[in-house]
Amino acid sequence: MKNTTKYIFGTCIALALFVSCDKDFEEINTDPVRLTEIDGTFQLNRAIIGSSPGYNNFTYEEEIVRHMTTPFQGVGSGGNFNQDNRQRTAGNWRDGFQTTIKNLVDGIANIDPESTNLLSMLRIWRAHEFMVLTDTYGDIPYFEAGKGFLEQIPFPVYDPQEAIYDDILKELEEASAALNPAGDAVDQEIMYAGQGVGDNISAWKRLGYSLMLRAAMRLSKVNPAKAQEFVAKAIAGGIMTSNEDNAAIWHDASFRNELGTNLNGGQAPFYYIEREFMDYLQDNNDPRLGRIAVRYIGATSGADQIPENANYDPAEQRGLPQGFDNTTIDPIAISEGLASFFDYSQLDRERLGGPEAPAFMVTYSQTLLLHAEAAFRGWAAGDANVLYQAGIRAHMEQFADWPGDTTISEAEIQAFLDTHALTPGSELEDINTQYWVSAFLNGHEGWANFRRSGFPDIAPNPYPGSELQTEEFIRRLTYPDTERTVNLGNLEAAISRQGPDILDTRVWWDN
Repeated sequence: MKNTTKYIFGTCIALALFVSCDKDFEEINTDPVRLTEIDGTFQLNRAIIGSSPGYNNFTYEEEIVRHMTTPFQGVGSGGNFNQDNRQRTAGNWRDGFQTTIKNLVDGIANIDPESTNLLSMLRIWRAHEFMVLTDTYGDIPYFEAGKGFLEQIPFPVYDPQEAIYDDILKELEEASAALNPAGDAVDQEIMYAGQGVGDNISAWKRLGYSLMLRAAMRLSKVNPAKAQEFVAKAIAGGIMTSNEDNAAIWHDASFRNELGTNLNGGQAPFYYIEREFMDYLQDNNDPRLGRIAVRYIGATSGADQIPENANYDPAEQRGLPQGFDNTTIDPIAISEGLASFFDYSQLDRERLGGPEAPAFMVTYSQTLLLHAEAAFRGWAAGDANVLYQAGIRAHMEQFADWPGDTTISEAEIQAFLDTHALTPGSELEDINTQYWVSAFLNGHEGWANFRRSGFPDIAPNPYPGSELQTEEFIRRLTYPDTERTVNLGNLEAAISRQGPDILDTRVWWDN
């Protein structure tokens, strides 16, 4: 009896303690200063910031389209030598899947269903980021991407690019239509509200439809009928109407432009304006050249590239030719009357190449030029020449948004336009060559449009150590080696469907 009483008493104490501890259990065991959920606007902003072009933009995309080049070998080898540098081809994959896509997919999955406008913004920027990724590599994880935590899918399948583009167009159509200025306010997003745009919801709507126009035009070679269908939907929905609609990432002392920090750091003497781009600007008396380039006259090393030697005169600029490395370029430079290859022109590191320079992702200028091409093809209403010249003007006026003395005067703009109307018989070349100029420093877009349109008409890189096997230009970047380690089965399925994992293989819309 004594033992039984002791057992009952002990059990009562244990039950009392259990009930007592269970009371307010969740509140007591919740860290009051640790996040339990993330604001979708923060995830959108993190994804936008993470979209700013990185060092890979110089290693491949800008090199392939002959905007910029370097003769140096080593970690920066890539498009300058038509070589497959797996450390650098992984750049877009790493930045896209590890940062931007995770935030966007998670933000969409966890958003309040009432937040229609924020949801639409997340969907639109997700479409932009997936365009960058699929344009770079071709078939990629799409429908299962970013769902490792959400749905326990650590090894996502790769989807065909055609299916990806079908869904991107659907997403842009639905998300753009759903944006409503009378709906939920998204005052903390940094793309437009953060830049003081009053009606940022309408600005996002115009961005969505402008991206739809871009995505539709990607299909011009492989599915003209679908391209025309979505071009019409985009223009009817309402595309960008001014440079205030530009989708740009604005940098400051707290968040610096990665391209600018590289050019102002250890990479300062490495990169130069490429000769074909330079020659085009000089041959056309283009006023943009005077804002883009600087030449350090007489430089024989990076130490000579100092303000005292700087020359900004467009007539004095010299583009560095591709096809040489740092052991073979010096004799070429000397034969051309330069002190060394360090004497070639560079991107001005205090203006467009500055650490606080903005990065333009989708612009009014590019949108007008795509509209001009669509009008010329008969896919949209409008005068192709008027739209073409408006696209040139918009890009020249955009220069006022870069730091330093970069504004191009009205007189300079008009003088250029007076001598640059569409040439009968060369309309597509004219439009897409200007797109090449408008996409300067956004290598992804310049490279994608070059592959799609075939313009500008530039010469292949003649470097003798090229690893290209069948193509004259790099058509895609290779998959990261990490995918072979962690997702080999799905990777091999994509390669068997798309073609060899080499620089020559064309993505679906490039066939």
